[in-house]
Amino acid sequence: MARAAVARAPGVAPAIAFLGLALTLAGCAVAVRPPGQVPKPAAPSSSFRPGAPPSEVQPGSSPPSASPVPVLRPLWSLTGWAAEDHLAALKAFQAGCGVSNDPQWRAVCSRARAIQRADNAAARTFFETNFSAEAPSARGLLTAYFAPEYPAQDTPDEIFSAPVRPRPSDPDTYEGRPRAEIETDPAEGIRAFMKPEDLFFLQIQGSGVLIFPDGRRMKAIYTGDNGLPFTAIARPMLQEGLLSADHLSGDAIRGWLAEHRGEAADAVMDKNQRYIFFDLAPDDGRDPAGAAGAPLPAGRAIAVDPAYHRYGALYWIDADAPSLKGAAPAYRRLALALDTGSAIRGEQRADLYLGRGDLAGHEAGQVRHVLSLVRLIPVPPPADPSADSRSTSPSHETTAPAGGR
Repeated sequence: MARAAVARAPGVAPAIAFLGLALTLAGCAVAVRPPGQVPKPAAPSSSFRPGAPPSEVQPGSSPPSASPVPVLRPLWSLTGWAAEDHLAALKAFQAGCGVSNDPQWRAVCSRARAIQRADNAAARTFFETNFSAEAPSARGLLTAYFAPEYPAQDTPDEIFSAPVRPRPSDPDTYEGRPRAEIETDPAEGIRAFMKPEDLFFLQIQGSGVLIFPDGRRMKAIYTGDNGLPFTAIARPMLQEGLLSADHLSGDAIRGWLAEHRGEAADAVMDKNQRYIFFDLAPDDGRDPAGAAGAPLPAGRAIAVDPAYHRYGALYWIDADAPSLKGAAPAYRRLALALDTGSAIRGEQRADLYLGRGDLAGHEAGQVRHVLSLVRLIPVPPPADPSADSRSTSPSHETTAPAGGR
């Protein structure tokens, strides 16, 4: 039975970790957090290249260039560009670009939102006319996250033994205290109990939906944490021989925790000292909002390091060479920077939001790809509206959009 057995005082049970589907080797940790609770994003120019913190790059690759002059190229030259679903990307950009306060981005956002009707070709023309691509100087890491949906109960039992704890009235009480220690404290104001491994993943993702036996659906919303850093559990599980190197997906880790529920699973989860508090609210059916304050469009939003990237900016994801079994061979698509997370550090580091529910979670757990995160730079519109990027780009193929896959 799990550490938080029902024989203990009401509300005493395990709760767990933090953010993004980081349970791969290095892990990622993405918070779907309300505005104002994350570091203020930097306001880089198109050549923004701060010296701290270092990029997470593949072994043997070079560090990011310190050159203040970006090397630009047309969008049509990007790998996979012709197969992109440009219309879906345009709709996502129209919805999320307004979070930026930069004049250049506000101008291109206004131009995008002025488009009332568009097909895929018109959307492609918009991007090629209004942006150039900055060639990255290094490669890094792409992971993914999702908004989970898990069963929950109003009262605990031997299976649903983990309380979803609200933020304490005095947050300083838990500042700096590890997760295992917090779990032993009596909890007040508990409105839901979960399976321990489900709560672990809920806290990793930062938000989700709880489904009760009577059909109620409640959003679990991040409201605070204990201030300790996130630690991925995949590496120690590999080192201890609990899982093999090619079976470190989110599904594999969650399955092991469920099968070994109790002291064995608790010992593994305790390696991550990060602890998350939640509030509950009726589910409105919408995707959660990211750190930028805008809802996250599934498959079109990324969490980034705000020391390097501006919220609301647009990027081309070019990721391949997956390291996890069963993963998609590549991810190539446009995405907006709308979120951040504790393990998302460096210029070439991104976490892709894939949506809600089990299917999104299954996919997110397999994403660990080598990444080229291509920054898109707004350019002034041509004086002659007909003189757009099509005049110099190859003819638009008729290939059906492949969703960046």
